[in-house]
Amino acid sequence: MKNTSALTVLTLVNFGLLMVVLFHQAAAVEAGGPLQVVRGRALEIVDSEGKLRASLSVIPAGPARRADGRLVEQNGKVYPEAVVFRLIRPDGRPSVKISTTERGSGIDLSGGVDPTYIVLNAEGGEATLTLTNQDGHRQIIKP
Repeated sequence: MKNTSALTVLTLVNFGLLMVVLFHQAAAVEAGGPLQVVRGRALEIVDSEGKLRASLSVIPAGPARRADGRLVEQNGKVYPEAVVFRLIRPDGRPSVKISTTERGSGIDLSGGVDPTYIVLNAEGGEATLTLTNQDGHRQIIKP
């Protein structure tokens, strides 16, 4: 009889602990308040196939590099640190790029057909709008 009573008590204690654990895990998750911050060196958004579709990153000072890290050209020119936001087409080509450096900021919008694009740039006290059509005809507008 003693064994049965001890097993019953132990079973009830275990059941009680199980309920506490289950209810604790089922509680709603809420943010702690408006001061919560997500920090990181970059943010990447991928589609359902795992392809990169958007990114926000800090590019260190140095020679010009592509989004994949390869050097664009090796002319010895050093670019300042930049913060770059890119929206990327399904074919992997960036179609929207917004960037800022200590020298200025710019917005690049590319069309579906190369080399169609618009570049709005404010750098070093100068503002320009560059329009390029599919046939390569370019118009630069300055105030």
